[in-house]
Amino acid sequence: MVDVKAQISPSQVEGRVEAPSSKSMTHRMVILGALAEGRTSIRRPLACDDTLATLNAVSMLGAKTKTGEDEWIVEGGSTTAPDEAIYCGESGTTIRLMTTVCALADGCVTLTAAPSLSRRPMRPLLDALSSMGVDIHSEAGYPPITVCGKGEIGGGETTLPGHVSSQFVSALLLVAPMMRSPLTIRVTTPLQSWPYVKMTTDAMESFGMKASASPGRDVFTAPTGRYRASKVNVEGDWSSASYLLAAGAVGGEVTVGNLDAGSSQADTAMLDILSRMGAELTVKGDEVTCSRSQLKAVTVDFSDCPDLFPIVSALCSVAEGTSMLTGLERLRLKESDRVAAMAEGLTRMGAEVAEDGGAVRIIGGTVMGAELNPYDDHRIAMSLGVLALAAEGDTTIFDAGCVTKSYPGFWGHLEGLGVNVRMIEDE
Repeated sequence: MVDVKAQISPSQVEGRVEAPSSKSMTHRMVILGALAEGRTSIRRPLACDDTLATLNAVSMLGAKTKTGEDEWIVEGGSTTAPDEAIYCGESGTTIRLMTTVCALADGCVTLTAAPSLSRRPMRPLLDALSSMGVDIHSEAGYPPITVCGKGEIGGGETTLPGHVSSQFVSALLLVAPMMRSPLTIRVTTPLQSWPYVKMTTDAMESFGMKASASPGRDVFTAPTGRYRASKVNVEGDWSSASYLLAAGAVGGEVTVGNLDAGSSQADTAMLDILSRMGAELTVKGDEVTCSRSQLKAVTVDFSDCPDLFPIVSALCSVAEGTSMLTGLERLRLKESDRVAAMAEGLTRMGAEVAEDGGAVRIIGGTVMGAELNPYDDHRIAMSLGVLALAAEGDTTIFDAGCVTKSYPGFWGHLEGLGVNVRMIEDE
């Protein structure tokens, strides 16, 4: 097995990069295209490990798909149970959203996944589907999952916790129009990552169906009906852009294009966080420019934007003062334990880090180059790669190829900005 390492030297960065398209929105557009009758054109999709897993899943369930460099075609309208299991790779979004789609098939469908997903909880979603008449089997509520559908889902009223994963709410809303009765979801604990549910309802509206949220975001409703095939464009990804903007904040000046500052994506919060840290920011049209400055410590609650924690914690390690980062409980159950993985990486680079359950305290200062293990987690690898620009001495990141999960072009984009990065293959 080949292990790809990235060796990064302290570097000055300058230039412009187009943000990759949104991974989260690509997932949703592919699924909606498969549920709609007719031919859907998805312009500027993100092709990465996770989204390709979703594309493969809908194909196995009967959708006809065609991929091009700038456009994917999805022809849907019917859902059939495949003879083989659907492999979801390491994509938690794929297995959670596709579980409900599989319930529309007449027959049993098994969803399998890479080991990293074996500890990602599914029980609340499985219980909700069971309450609507879907026969589901799993080992203690974790993948693999076998869904035995009857060609439809009953619908009606169900409950879900809001603090485990917003993807449970999104998964049910996406298939709600295909249910026998209108859907009502009552959220029993405060909903975290609301922007991701908003992204789902926005995507549904692009295909002709509207779901509603109560003012307190504790009740969601969706009518029955039919999705219509559509022509949609996938906007730029603020999650991926956060690493590029952070590179400008610690290494020089970076302009990121293909961004909508008014997007419903959760990670537009990066603009506010960078601003509060004292970064020099300019927003003009669809471009954001971030320039190096002395960063200041910050206090951030990541309940609604958990994917930003790794890169913001990296910035905090070189910021002046003590940062407090909270709302991190769910990050222990991602591709890695992201709280522990970042604490370990930053500590190896010389930062002062203290973690306590769902909170982390970081005292900023000078960081040193080190050999780092990202634990096969794309967001850890990219965050530590950006921090390496500001370190004293070279940094080596093992298993650097894991960035293909969400941002296959990441290392190439850094190199294009002037970063001294060498990719090394070891047997």
